[in-house]
Amino acid sequence: MRYNAAMIKPIKTYSLEELQQLMKELDQPVFRAKQLYEWLYLHNASSYDEMTNLPRTLREQLSIDYPLFISNVVDSQTSQDGTAKYVISYHDRARVETVAIPSSDGRLTVCCSTQAGCAMGCAFCATGKEGFTRNLSAGEIVEQVLIVQTRMGKRVSNVVAMGQGEPFLNYEQTLSALRILNDARLLNIGARHITLSTCGILSGIDRLGTEPEQFTLAVSLHAAIQRTRDKIMPGVANYELGKLKTALLKYIERTNRRITLEYAMMNSVNDNENDLKALIEFCEGLLCHVNLIPLNEIEESEFSPSKIQTMDQWYLSLNKSGIETTIRHSRGSDIAGACGQLKNAVKHL
Repeated sequence: MRYNAAMIKPIKTYSLEELQQLMKELDQPVFRAKQLYEWLYLHNASSYDEMTNLPRTLREQLSIDYPLFISNVVDSQTSQDGTAKYVISYHDRARVETVAIPSSDGRLTVCCSTQAGCAMGCAFCATGKEGFTRNLSAGEIVEQVLIVQTRMGKRVSNVVAMGQGEPFLNYEQTLSALRILNDARLLNIGARHITLSTCGILSGIDRLGTEPEQFTLAVSLHAAIQRTRDKIMPGVANYELGKLKTALLKYIERTNRRITLEYAMMNSVNDNENDLKALIEFCEGLLCHVNLIPLNEIEESEFSPSKIQTMDQWYLSLNKSGIETTIRHSRGSDIAGACGQLKNAVKHL
């Protein structure tokens, strides 16, 4: 296919409102946008030729100036716990990993990526060590969910934007993707079953608090002592913990929604008594739930998970302090599909 380089804009970068405007510019009735949207995200069309209720001339024009790029699964692995990991390659060879997590109660959760790679550089994260490639379009984010539905043969019930990338550094496309997932006419995943995870980008937290949808917010905290957090999460060193807490308090006041604080526990790094006291102090006044996560180890890393006894002590102390806390054991660690392990490694071609 020959593309007009001056005009090219992949069709999956458009929101429904932008598609409606595009149809006007192409002298088409506005309802064509809804038809096109449904082909992309309800029927998961792989080419314009499948969109038989669109005029042939429109399909031909769209295929030249607004290409429909389709991603490919270049590797897949299944964990002994049933978790599946897919390495997905896009048209420009950018790659991401997405993880499908089935539950015994019938739920199917997708951990999707919002960027190819990540610029945050967290010292304990395999993705951060790989560096940043580019932002994903809304369609590329949604496509990860569609791939899981097709591969797993069942409807996705929950989505967590906790894969590769910092969602708030790709805010517009990420929110557009979440709205497609939430749309009752399309994937119809409840807003409260969709979680957005951030390292603590203050502007993104502020913006999310003004959005009408009730998406869930999770914050990768990992340390409540500033110097420790700066060391292990250099990408957010400019965002002081005091300002982060202020932003979270404002978010909670606006939305009346509980936030989740993610805390990957690392032996002799962020798990001593002072760290615990700092976390309890940080949580004071916040409507929050704390997830304690034993660090998932990666190759050539100086970090190791906290001891079981330490995890248990923290769990008891936090709950005793009135802070609802869970120890979350990540799924898929045997296939490097758990939190912090995603690095686009291809094992099986």
